[in-house]
Order: sequence, then C-alpha cells, then structure tokens
Amino acid sequence: MAGEITETGELYSSYVGLVYMFNLIVGTGALTMPKAFATAGWLVSLVLLVFLGFMSFVTTTFVIEAMAAANAQLRWKRMENLKEEEDDDSSTASDSDVLIRDNYERAEKRPILSVQKRGSPNPFEITDRVEMGQMASMFFNKVGVNLFYFCIIVYLYGDLAIYAAAVPFSLMQVTCSAAGNDSCGVEADTKYNDTDRCWGPLRRVDAYRIYLAIFTLLLGPFTFFDVQKTKYLQILTSLMRWIAFAVMIVLALVRIGHGQGEGHPPLADFSGVRNLFGVCVYSFMCQHSLPSLVTPVSSKRHLTRLVFLDYLLILAFYGLLSFTAIFCFRGDSLMDMYTLNFARCDVVRLAAVRFFLGLFPVFTISTNFPIIAVTLRNNWKTLFHREGGTYPWVVDRVVFPTITLVPPVLVAFCTHDLESLIPESHTVSSFCVSPGVERGYTSGSGNPPISNPLTKLTTSLE
Repeated sequence: MAGEITETGELYSSYVGLVYMFNLIVGTGALTMPKAFATAGWLVSLVLLVFLGFMSFVTTTFVIEAMAAANAQLRWKRMENLKEEEDDDSSTASDSDVLIRDNYERAEKRPILSVQKRGSPNPFEITDRVEMGQMASMFFNKVGVNLFYFCIIVYLYGDLAIYAAAVPFSLMQVTCSAAGNDSCGVEADTKYNDTDRCWGPLRRVDAYRIYLAIFTLLLGPFTFFDVQKTKYLQILTSLMRWIAFAVMIVLALVRIGHGQGEGHPPLADFSGVRNLFGVCVYSFMCQHSLPSLVTPVSSKRHLTRLVFLDYLLILAFYGLLSFTAIFCFRGDSLMDMYTLNFARCDVVRLAAVRFFLGLFPVFTISTNFPIIAVTLRNNWKTLFHREGGTYPWVVDRVVFPTITLVPPVLVAFCTHDLESLIPESHTVSSFCVSPGVERGYTSGSGNPPISNPLTKLTTSLE
C-alpha cells in the first residue's frame, strides 16, 4: 500500500549519505540555472540563491525533526501494544513467567553484541523509514491529507511536463538548423523560430512534435507497468551527469582564460527574479526523499552539520556553474538547457563532445521519466483509495495511467519554453515544502517508490 513503513535498507556511513544527498539535489535542474542568472543579474541571483539554499536547509531540518517525531510515535504505539499483550497473558501465566519469556524474546531479537547493552534507547531515534503517505495520515486530518496529495500531484505533473518538453527540445536543437541538418547544431549568433525549416518541408516545431511523439511512444507504456531494479541504470546516468558538468565548467573556464568570454551580465534585473525563484526552488528540492536518505545512515550524531556542509558544497557548485556560464556566454545567447550552448562548432571542436553534451538531457531525463510517471500514477491511486476497496481492472490499468500520461504530454505539445514551465510548476510545489507544512509530514521512497516525487540515484541504490 502506498505511503506505509518500508524497509530501511542496508546501512551506510554519514559521509556516504552526504554524497547521496549531493547527487539527489544536483540534477538536471541545474542546467536551467545559468540562463536564469543572466536574466536576473549576477548580484540578485547570488543573493537569492544563498537565501533559498538556506531556506531549503531549514526545511530539511524540519523534515528530519518530523521523522524523529514519527518514529517516537510508532515506538510508543509498539510499547502500548506490547503492554496490552502482557496484560492478556497475565491472566493465564504468572508475572515471573511473563517477565522471563519477554526478556528471552527481546534478547533473541537483538544483535548478539547488543544484548548486554543497558539503558533505554532514544525514543526519537530514526530507525523506521516512514513513507510520505503514512506521515500525512499520522499528522494530518482528512482535509490535510487530501491537500498533501494535491501538492505532490501538482509537483509530479510539473516534473513530467518539463521532462516531456526537454527531451524533444534538445533533440530538435541538436539535429535542426535554419538551413537543414547541421552537425554543429546550434550556431553562434543564430536565432531560430519554430517556423524555420528543419528537414526539407518540415519546420522545427514539426520536428519537435515528432520527437515528442516518439518519446511518448517509447516511454509512455512504462506508465502502465511498474519500474523496478534501476540501480545500474541510475549509476550510469549519474556518471554521465558528472562528466557533463565537469566538461562544461572546464570548457567555460578555458574560454574565459583565453579571453573569449562574451558575457557581461548586469548587476541586477528584477524582471528576471520570478523565473530565477522557480529555477532555484527546483534545484534545491530534496525534502521529498529525505527518509530514504537519512534513515539508513548508521550514525546520526552529527547529521545536521553534515547536511549543512552538503548545502555549502552545493551552493559552491551552483555558483561555479552559473558564474562561468554567464561570463562565458552572452545573456541573450544562453539556452534554456545550458548543455545546448556547447553544441556549437566555435565552442567545441570535437563532434563527439558536442553531441554528448547536446544530448545529455535526453539520456538522463529519459531514465527518470518512467519512474516519476509510475510514482504519480500510484499517488492518484492512493488519493482515491478507500479502506477495503479495490479498483476495477479498467480503472486500475487504463484510467489511472492515462490521466497520468496525457496532461504533461499535452502541455509539452503546446509549449517547449522550459524557462516558463519550471517557475510555473514549482512555485506551487514550493509552498508544499514550506517550513510550516514540513513539520507535519515527510516522504520516503522505495524501489520503485509509491509516493516519492523524485527517484534518483540515492533511492535506487538501496
């Protein structure tokens, strides 16, 4: 059932958890940050980035606090149930027999080396991974639970719409030019319109929609099934992501070092703050997967310090990526997907590198799309689920997958403007992860997760 308590998984050290969290936060959302920086101005962007990073850290601590409260409540309920069982047994057995049997059973369930340890455990210790739906039912009333699922569904629809638009858009930009096919893809100082020719009589918008149709036909059917065992696929895409980020930063630094930097970003332009806000919120979202990250950590003694260190590293990385981009390229030449700026012959001479960076979003996003689609489908099922009831086969296997897949594809069909899609879809979800709300619930993920909005490398490694 969605949102219940799931297995913790294999334990790992706090430093491994730090790496997992870094991997979770720094994803494809960072590719839209350079253009947002150039639009809003470097000083305003830096201030807003630091502020939203701090707010994300604060809400992360609230989530961890809520996880501890949930574990304490579950532990208290177990103690009450155990006491009731002991009271029932006392009618047929003496107190000494119950005490001996209880001590024996407890010793049998504990690890050998811990049997001799004395002292009561910390009731707020996070040992059970409580899924998002379970947390909502523990702390919210019926209205709150429904609002919770509404926020998650909006967030997931936004993700799917962005993914459905980003893949065809990248393919269109790499394979099309104003004159037709061009191995260099995006040329310098060239502005393309959707009505420009791509292949013969086909326009660029036609090519985009063809790619969208192929994308939907290839990945859409996964919505009607379950996605499991994506560990090695996620490892591969994670490696590709970090290779791509490193190559882009190095190439930008080399161009700036050789005096080829074209960027002269303004100090502040408040007209771009709205877009920057949405991009930064998207780039710092990790709270939805914290239970799957934090619960398996073997020692949580210095967890808050490590999380704070993680956020400092992420801020440094975002700043390095964005500042090298805005000083390397002119603001009006920065693409919505930053990787497409390196599909130019004057920037990268090696064709293999150009195609790798230009098609990088295609590889990484395509692996996440089925997982998020299955997650959204299962959230719909949980929202309308009634205790003891079952869905007809048509509703379960056809209706829910259809209402999951069709809306984001329609949005992607109507627009491929990623700069507007990201702020619109994630401004709503930012209120769902505000400090006041996150004290009431957290989320987790399995493999595949039922109510986890975003599954990445961390959750798949368990």
